[in-house]
Amino acid sequence: MRAYFLKRLLLIFPTLLGITIVCFSIMQMVPGGPVEQAIQKIKMAAQGEAGGGLGNDPGIQSAITEQEIENIKKYYGFDKPVLTRYFIWLGKLIRFDLGTSYTYEKPVLQVITSRIPISLTFGLTGLLLTYLVCIPLGIKKALNHGERYDQWSSVLIFLGYSIPAFALGVLLIVLFGGGTFLNLFPISGVVSDHFEQLSLFDKIFDCLHHMLLPLICYTIGGFATLTLLMKNSLMEQLNQDYVRTAVAKGLSYHQAVFRHALRNALIPIVTNIGMIISVILSGALLIETVFTIDGMGLLGYQSIVNRDYPVALGLIVISSLLMLVGRIISDFCLAVVDPRIKFR
Repeated sequence: MRAYFLKRLLLIFPTLLGITIVCFSIMQMVPGGPVEQAIQKIKMAAQGEAGGGLGNDPGIQSAITEQEIENIKKYYGFDKPVLTRYFIWLGKLIRFDLGTSYTYEKPVLQVITSRIPISLTFGLTGLLLTYLVCIPLGIKKALNHGERYDQWSSVLIFLGYSIPAFALGVLLIVLFGGGTFLNLFPISGVVSDHFEQLSLFDKIFDCLHHMLLPLICYTIGGFATLTLLMKNSLMEQLNQDYVRTAVAKGLSYHQAVFRHALRNALIPIVTNIGMIISVILSGALLIETVFTIDGMGLLGYQSIVNRDYPVALGLIVISSLLMLVGRIISDFCLAVVDPRIKFR
């Protein structure tokens, strides 16, 4: 068992290296990079000075000399071959230096860490709410399989599953965010502008007031999947011989369920905890965009649109590392909750 996990830990480094090579290479081939953007800004500035409508003037187009273009490439590090740039970036990465953001002109690590608390808050809170609701609901549905409660709850679950989280966010804003109907909740940010002047109780209420609608969207995504996974897993255990044996030996049906079957039914749920780490920190792009939340998801989208390669690569490295570590944690959790599992 120890040899297996040690091997998995050692495989993180070559796997992560391969991911960085592929992603770095792809980003270098994407048009409209920082050099092109800088040249375009200079041309637009020259066009503005010369007057509008002169964008096709040869004099304007030739306003940038070859030397200026080379200086721009040198400033962004694009004066070197791709392979050389990769090894320079990799050397900085080994020293935990992710470079400097083109957009924010700050260290990438500082830009990313400033967004982590927001994504972490929404991710952990949404995860906690999802598990607190879905596990009891799944247990209840399994114990009442085929009854009216199971049928009506299934309708509601699949209705929630069929609505994309971002579409639900837009709908909630229209209904409760000052759209066509009620104006009960703020539709952007995580705190009010006057947050610092509020008392402690008012600060807590203000955060909850801003978080409610996004949290509904965060939890709706995995709501149906987790509920049905819990129900089906428990129903599978209820059909096993050991449950009938426990009842035959004198335990009540509910005692057999909660003392024996439930523990085995929770194995698929528990083993997903490791993989959730990367999901929590990655943020939800569309939800953060709809509610204007400056989290990791929105940062990743903006870095790709703005061709901010250092930030995009930094996010890829962090999310890939978390995913690889999460898989190992998932295997470890599986080995803990199910002693029958033996990794080699």
